[in-house]
Amino acid sequence: MSLAPAQPADGATPAAPDPRPRPAPRPLTRLLLPAVPLARVAWLRAALSVFACVDALLLTDHVLQHTRVAGFWAPGALARALHVPAPTPLLAAAALAVLVGGTLVLLVLPLAGRRAPGPAAGARRARASRAAATAAAAAYLLWLLWSTGFGYVGHDHLAVFVAEVVLATAPAAGYTDQRPSRAAGWAVRTVQLATVATYFGSAVSKWVRSGTPWGWANGAVFVWAVLRRGSPLVQWTLQVPGLLVVGQWVLLSMELLSPLVLLLRGRRLALTVAGFLAFHLVTFLALGIHFLPTVVCWLAFAPLERLPAALATARASRRAGAAVTASRPA
Repeated sequence: MSLAPAQPADGATPAAPDPRPRPAPRPLTRLLLPAVPLARVAWLRAALSVFACVDALLLTDHVLQHTRVAGFWAPGALARALHVPAPTPLLAAAALAVLVGGTLVLLVLPLAGRRAPGPAAGARRARASRAAATAAAAAYLLWLLWSTGFGYVGHDHLAVFVAEVVLATAPAAGYTDQRPSRAAGWAVRTVQLATVATYFGSAVSKWVRSGTPWGWANGAVFVWAVLRRGSPLVQWTLQVPGLLVVGQWVLLSMELLSPLVLLLRGRRLALTVAGFLAFHLVTFLALGIHFLPTVVCWLAFAPLERLPAALATARASRRAGAAVTASRPA
């Protein structure tokens, strides 16, 4: 059944638009289906698709080595449910090619709207975007299932994989398309929820495994981490174990309170996101743990649709500065 409005018969007077204002969306609708500019989805989809390629080529490239030891393939529950076969050189190369190819299409399509405007061209771009995003998401899922099918399952890829899937459902958009869309808002909000769930789920896991929250927070987890892989920057903390316990309480509190990020706006949101990113920077410098697949998903909280205007302003400032410099007498 078509959802397009009915067209008047030939010669008939078209119906006047309904003058009554539309009711304001309910609070739950505004929370889960915010209207965000389509450009935000275009930028977020491009950034996370590029990261998926970087992840496959640099961070989880062990999949390529695992193709030579397929006998150790021990698929997890999802891989078994999907009947995922063990990786082979041919399958791994094909998945990588689909992932990179789909990403290149997603990067170029938002630029095509300026050269080929019109509804017909727009429909073709929408179909191409959906096909490329779906193919890239499927290839990335397959790659991640191979990555976690040889004895190690990390939780840092939850948000970025969810992002790949839900952004495939978002409308096609250009990098400068400022039209608001609740479909785009749903995709962005889902990425945000998955990002927050990574932290909150980590806190719940600590609680379950330790019996009580304070059981984990008062333990010696950070001492063990510093002893095992601490950098010279943090070796001194072993002489002040109480400071490490305070750090454990801070981390657990951040994780338990992470869902509140979804309610923040403006400067408070920016400061909170900066706090989480600072935590990851400290973790990397102290222990060499980066959690990049989760870190990049914090982009879902950023007003990425403002990038074109910011870049244009920066270019104009550079031109103005160059003109002033050229006008000065030698």
